Amino acid sequence: MKLSVELRRGTNNQAVSATLLSLTSKHVEDFVVRWQDPLAQASQEDKYWDWHFKQRLSETRDNYEGYAVECEGETQGLMALETQWHRSQFFPGRRLVYVVMLSTAPWNRQRVQSPPRFRTVGRTLLQYSRVRSLELGYAGCIGLHSLPEAEGFGSTSISI
Repeated sequence: MKLSVELRRGTNNQAVSATLLSLTSKHVEDFVVRWQDPLAQASQEDKYWDWHFKQRLSETRDNYEGYAVECEGETQGLMALETQWHRSQFFPGRRLVYVVMLSTAPWNRQRVQSPPRFRTVGRTLLQYSRVRSLELGYAGCIGLHSLPEAEGFGSTSISI
């Protein structure tokens, strides 16, 4: 899977072309090698997430999918979805796409770097989870649980 998307440069809000694609070992290695230390130094809650495990799940199970956003040759964001086991609490019986994990590169976080290198990375991934829900016949329903530092993001980042 490969999809052209648009991010916004943090310094001037200029549109920048990016690519949303299936999660690969290159993206996971970027997380381990380039993201983990800066995330740990900034005390970010996702610093030790196991993206190797999520990649294996997405490669071996039909109900897991992994995605990454690349821009300017670097991994900018990662997302893991579960597509079959979750149901909506608001619409009983209706399936939804569940966002298992969503993470953006440390240089794209206002709390780590100001201004961030790119804006809208997380929003782009979250919007794609809604696209997957529509493609699967789930009427655009998605679900997620936010880490405490990201709670505001989930309620303001997409319109449904």
